[in-house]
Amino acid sequence: MSAFADIKNFLDLNFSKTAVFFVIFYLVGIAGIVIPFSFPLFVKLIPYALILSSVALVFYHKSFDTKTITVFISIYLTGFFVEVIGVNTGLIFGQYNYGESLGLKVFNTPLIIGLNWLLLVYLTASVLESSNTAVPVKIVISALLMLGYDLIIEQIAPLLNMWNWQSNLIPVKNYLSWFLLALVFHAAIQVFRIKTKNKLAPVILVCQVSFFLILLIYFKLSN
Repeated sequence: MSAFADIKNFLDLNFSKTAVFFVIFYLVGIAGIVIPFSFPLFVKLIPYALILSSVALVFYHKSFDTKTITVFISIYLTGFFVEVIGVNTGLIFGQYNYGESLGLKVFNTPLIIGLNWLLLVYLTASVLESSNTAVPVKIVISALLMLGYDLIIEQIAPLLNMWNWQSNLIPVKNYLSWFLLALVFHAAIQVFRIKTKNKLAPVILVCQVSFFLILLIYFKLSN
């Protein structure tokens, strides 16, 4: 615990450097993907970028308790197993399959996908935690932010070999299911009063959205 505290204190004192590091980190990722020679390597690094971002957020998180850890694990597992059902049946999001760039799969589903759900819920909850908005409105706005993120990533995911849709058509029920699941997760965050305030969260959220949006614009313009 003392090592964790030491790292946490160091990062707190060097927040601006951490923020700049992630901006550069994601910019390098963009460059690596748009260069044909390095494209195969950099798309395989996407899961590690998610892990690194998540680990950094842990050190800027204010405090962990049993309730918080339980809710976070529940979001990870629920997100993962909903995707397992979805990709193997097509009942939840539609007919799709995962590519190879998201890493190790279990039941045809990358293990990282549960972390992706948790990370997005955490980031979108964090940016709204300090606002005076009513809780039901916070839940809806947070879920809408996640839906907006999904609208972007769905367009670029096939190009990065993350996942592919049958006939290259994204069904409306994918967005509906994504939004409803986001509502459930954010409701859990609010009902259990999970603290998500994290000064690194807005930086990571902007970096991730910018990463996928810039790549989407680049590939659309280059076609």
